Amino acid sequence: MSPQSQIWRAASLTYKAARRIAVAVIGSTVVLVGIAMMVLPGPAFIVIPTGLAILGLEFAWARRWLRTIKRGAKRGLNGLGALANGKNKRTPSAANSPPVAVPDPPKPSGLAEEVANQTEKHV
Repeated sequence: MSPQSQIWRAASLTYKAARRIAVAVIGSTVVLVGIAMMVLPGPAFIVIPTGLAILGLEFAWARRWLRTIKRGAKRGLNGLGALANGKNKRTPSAANSPPVAVPDPPKPSGLAEEVANQTEKHV
């Protein structure tokens, strides 16, 4: 192996290691800032996935976490859409609920019956 190819190989390995370290530092910092934003004011729900996306450039575990977060966000948005459209599965709508029996009003007796009969005659 020529000395020039050895230098090229060493430079390539150094670049890969430096890139991996830079991605780890920047991505971890962004994720930690996002976690801090969960308590402090700020858009943590945007910053944390962004940090995971940066980490996902070099690490498979970050890509898996990001996919899990995306799936959860989709489920949450679909649930919100169902609530907005009135399709909540937990509480049945009036159209799906069984009919409720309404009892007949009580029959008037005594004086109330005479008044009811007289008003029916006059109407």
